[in-house]
Amino acid sequence: MNGRVDFAGWSLRPAEQRDIDELMRWFPDREAVHEWGGPVFRFPFTRHSFAEDIHWGRMASFSLYEPAGPLAGFGQLYEREARIHLARLAVAPARRGQGVGLCLVERLMARGKSLYDLPEFSLFVFCDNTQALRCYEAAGFQIADYPEDAPLPDFCFYLTRPVEGRVTRATTTTGGENNEQ
Repeated sequence: MNGRVDFAGWSLRPAEQRDIDELMRWFPDREAVHEWGGPVFRFPFTRHSFAEDIHWGRMASFSLYEPAGPLAGFGQLYEREARIHLARLAVAPARRGQGVGLCLVERLMARGKSLYDLPEFSLFVFCDNTQALRCYEAAGFQIADYPEDAPLPDFCFYLTRPVEGRVTRATTTTGGENNEQ
């Protein structure tokens, strides 16, 4: 399938154990899994080691589904450097180059705004992953100063973007409208 996709009806929902099996199929070799999960991600992996390496159960994990049900994307959110950090972003191989990555990032950011009261988003990308870098730039991310304690400064870019229209904890607990900040 080529070209852009109509994302109406697609859903981002909490990842389930069954998603791990499909996700593992997206990374057939050491190079693919290291580009996605970093150099400490074990390969070859087992279901157990894969779950451990994505911090299953310890990090907010989400799956993007097409209306008919196939898993199309995966990503995680956590707080890092006082930012909402997007991690381990992946798109199904058959869906790459169709705008699915941007859909995934935008929906993860929307979810992140509801989970965290932080002023910015962040993520890492390998310098040579130009397709992913273009996707993140299309979502409003810009290359920022690399965190001092982060690994791989010679191989990755650190990108950030402000959270626009973020929901504060006060508005989510009182039922008020979103505060634009």
